[in-house]
Amino acid sequence: METRDLIPIEVVCEHYKLPVAFINSLQEFELIELTVKKDVFFIHKTQIKEVEKIARLHYDLEINIEGIDAIFNLLEQVNSLKKEISNLHNRLRLYEDL
Repeated sequence: METRDLIPIEVVCEHYKLPVAFINSLQEFELIELTVKKDVFFIHKTQIKEVEKIARLHYDLEINIEGIDAIFNLLEQVNSLKKEISNLHNRLRLYEDL
């Protein structure tokens, strides 16, 4: 992972007007992954969209971190089931064409 792809969490917090404790709680619930280099915490730029989504859920809809964790787990399960349905549909189509 290149350091140019990493953003200090202080910069993210300042830009989105989020408390650092919020970002730390997201890491505790494993909703995001932080990288530590020279005692500075960084977030990968690919996770910024996740932070935006979570911040909107938390601050705009007033959903607590535990609720957001449950929502993200359910969304992950839905996406997994969609992939499985697609694979099964493709396999079924293969047998129908025989």
